[in-house]
Amino acid sequence: MASIPWSVAEDSLDVNFSVPQLLRLRCTRDCFAEDWDQVLPLLKTDSAKARVQIWIDRSVVESNGAVLRNLSQRIAESDEAIELVAPIALVDGGEQIKNDPDAIENIFRAIDRDGLDRRSYVFVIGGGAVLDAVGYAAAIAHRGIRLIRFPTTTLGQADSGVGVKNAINAYGKKNWKGTFAVPWAVVNDQTLIANLPDRDFRAGFSEAVKVSLLKSPSAFRFLCDHAKAIANRDWNAVMPAIRSSVLMHLHHITHGGDPFEMQEARPLDFGHWSAHKLEHLTNFRLRHGEAVSIGVALDTVYSHLVHGLDISDVQRTLNVLSDLGLPLFDNELAEQTIFDGLEEFRQHLGGRLTVTMLRAVGQSINVHEIDQSAMRKAIEVVREQSLVLSR
Repeated sequence: MASIPWSVAEDSLDVNFSVPQLLRLRCTRDCFAEDWDQVLPLLKTDSAKARVQIWIDRSVVESNGAVLRNLSQRIAESDEAIELVAPIALVDGGEQIKNDPDAIENIFRAIDRDGLDRRSYVFVIGGGAVLDAVGYAAAIAHRGIRLIRFPTTTLGQADSGVGVKNAINAYGKKNWKGTFAVPWAVVNDQTLIANLPDRDFRAGFSEAVKVSLLKSPSAFRFLCDHAKAIANRDWNAVMPAIRSSVLMHLHHITHGGDPFEMQEARPLDFGHWSAHKLEHLTNFRLRHGEAVSIGVALDTVYSHLVHGLDISDVQRTLNVLSDLGLPLFDNELAEQTIFDGLEEFRQHLGGRLTVTMLRAVGQSINVHEIDQSAMRKAIEVVREQSLVLSR
């Protein structure tokens, strides 16, 4: 009998390994018209044609019918390279799609019906909730179908579009069912956000404020100096703000050492423990970006009260959020049930509570407990400042 080429000591092995990943980001002005030549090369395939299934947020088509017309024309013109496996599908966006199991099941059925495989492509064009819902199904079907995201909100373009998370809501909790999956590509297009209602347009910039507070004093100053111009859709301010935000988010994901959140800390979730809870407490009356604005205001004040953040930076944060047209307070924030968000956040992390706070702009810290008395004081300060700044 041949000798065994290893010792008993080698029966227990811990092997580090990494999986190469490539996330393609394209920034365009009109991706379904003059910039289509930046989209088409993303479709790499071993076969003659790339098999593509397309999902579009219905509100996008209702606000800008040219999106569907132009995309349909580009697909028809590219018939030598693209096989559209089914008519373009419209879905209802907003948080309701993430709350509706039937809507998710319909996406799964369509993927199966159209015979998509792991080298097929799913285009998803819409706001963050539609990106999440379709991305969740695409990540699970066959353990992953190539997903190309076209975010149509400032929130999606500034933050979540380049994220590696997909999730839907369950059991009254936001993003309880989900998976990590790197999108094949993300296309940030100016035309796709041009017709957003003001409320949705402004909501996305709370994430830009958040990430600049965490990572870049200069980016934070830019937002403070240009907040009113951004709120008024001055594209010379809007596009640099989005680009700066998405690049900071992308750099953190790709170089932060924890893209799949295996560690305790989630610094990009600054302000989010209360924001996620506020969304549910208001039955999603608050947009995600609006809830994040309130959460960032709250945790910035708390960082001053407990961790020494300079009061001038607190005031600048409250001012920039207000100048962007974002809320600082909601009555649900004052309810005791807001603190349930801390336990839900801990469960989502899978360990002890870890919440990111600030010592200074560009200098974050991780804390493992929240002084509820100090947080209640922070809530009162935010309430008072909300009234002052709204006058």
